[in-house]
Amino acid sequence: MSQLWTRRQTLWFITGVAGSLTLHACQPAQPTGKTASIGVFTWVGATPLYIALEKGFFTKHGLNLDVKVFGANTDGNTAFISGRLNAVSPVTSEAITIAAGGQNFKIVLVQDNSFGGDGILARKSIKNIADFKGKKIAVEEGSVSHFFLLQVLDKEGLGVKDFTLVNAGPDAAAAAYQSGQIDIAVTYAPYLAKANTAQPDGRIIFDSSQMPTAINDLYVFDTKFTAENPEAVQAFVAGVLEGVEFFKTNRPEGLKIGAARLGVTVEELDRDIQGVRLPDLATNLEMLANPQSDLYLLKSMQSMAEFLKASNQIPTIPDLSKLIEPKFLQALQKS
Repeated sequence: MSQLWTRRQTLWFITGVAGSLTLHACQPAQPTGKTASIGVFTWVGATPLYIALEKGFFTKHGLNLDVKVFGANTDGNTAFISGRLNAVSPVTSEAITIAAGGQNFKIVLVQDNSFGGDGILARKSIKNIADFKGKKIAVEEGSVSHFFLLQVLDKEGLGVKDFTLVNAGPDAAAAAYQSGQIDIAVTYAPYLAKANTAQPDGRIIFDSSQMPTAINDLYVFDTKFTAENPEAVQAFVAGVLEGVEFFKTNRPEGLKIGAARLGVTVEELDRDIQGVRLPDLATNLEMLANPQSDLYLLKSMQSMAEFLKASNQIPTIPDLSKLIEPKFLQALQKS
């Protein structure tokens, strides 16, 4: 199993963790000067952060950033909830679940948007999404892939009662489709392309490039830490965005840096990172500071929160508007 893609874990476990650990959470360790600790996952979206570390962009802004790398989101999110980290990089669905558990944090930056990295495989006998009704679909229950599927079905007026869910992880779902055991499967790279190539009687009928706001990875900071250490958070945002710009203009070197940190080949990272978009300052401002934009994060988060509530994964929908903090982006825009 490729370690690049382990960030998309199911949400069921973190729901319980959020509900229990927030009651006993200690405050994050207070830094001396501009220092901060963050948990990131083995995921291609962290490439600009790794570039910023390697090229000294954080140091240039006076920030000493302590980066902890986790193989699974649940481990990093738990460390954040328990106060052992100042920041973490969850998927939007995880951020909502953590907030619903009572954790206070601010979304200061969007790490990446899935743009083709997630998709739905369907045999040729399945003509369109409407044909999913009454069919068996292999997808990991409670996962980001599950929510993505429900969003796609919703556009056709279909819901959870209109199909039979076959609970399978992303690799198992792709394998079941590839071997002909199942006609429809929801998965993501690298399993998506491999299964599509290996099964000629089918195709990728829908992918996240057709719904680019559905799956996002975020950078969030503890609210108390953000209030008491705004310069550290500002330096972090500036450093990551410099990493994004460096990757745009120095892609070969950026790939080399990211691949070394992620433990993969340059060729593997070059392939896999094509399934995500790394938002720059302008796009981040649209997502966090422009309610009129179709990209505005609060819109997709509200829809996701309603799904999580309906699925009994969160008890109530938190006030999501309080989570979004665009001021650090806006400060860069003015500078």
